[in-house]
Amino acid sequence: MNCVDFRLKELDVEHFEIREVLRCILHTVLFHRALGLVRPKDIDLELFDITYVQCGDVEVEKKIDEKIEHFIERVEKHPNKKNEICLSFYEVKNKQATWFSNKVERLYWEQWYINLNVAQHPKAHSSKSHHSKAVVDPGESASEERNARRAALELSLREVLFQIIKFVNEKKDHVPSVPNLEGVSFPYEITISSSSDSAFGMEMFKRMLQTGHPSILS
Repeated sequence: MNCVDFRLKELDVEHFEIREVLRCILHTVLFHRALGLVRPKDIDLELFDITYVQCGDVEVEKKIDEKIEHFIERVEKHPNKKNEICLSFYEVKNKQATWFSNKVERLYWEQWYINLNVAQHPKAHSSKSHHSKAVVDPGESASEERNARRAALELSLREVLFQIIKFVNEKKDHVPSVPNLEGVSFPYEITISSSSDSAFGMEMFKRMLQTGHPSILS
């Protein structure tokens, strides 16, 4: 099976913006991969003038929030690295049973890569950025800089949402038939890596070959 990769535009964010940005992107992708009847829920972002749609499933929301917390923990441990989240969809295939287990295999058919470049010290930057601008009012300069950066991020986030819509509308042939499984989405998983993790590519390749007992909302 051929796996289709979608790489979304890299976003420059500050630490306090991570949750909203990732929720918006991950839920948007999952909404477009929703199965059957869902209860769409409009969500207005607090930091940006953007509204996105969730599937309205508590388990999906919980899983995404857990992964976002793991992502934030990784950012705090590796502040100088670009960090990436990969949302992968797969099919579950039964492999030949043995005496000890009935193994299943994950066949990946789509992967979404989300890259965030998180500012290292946003608070210090905001408070000290005016020292080299003696002519301009410090408070006004810092405020203008923050507003300009926030406007640029909002524009970029909108571009990412349009990217998602464009991708799902243009590429459909690789999407498998609807599985006879419970859940609001195709089986999926969310993995996290840093840009310097040289083993990440090989890890993902090995994961495509590995066996296990996946759950739908893993």
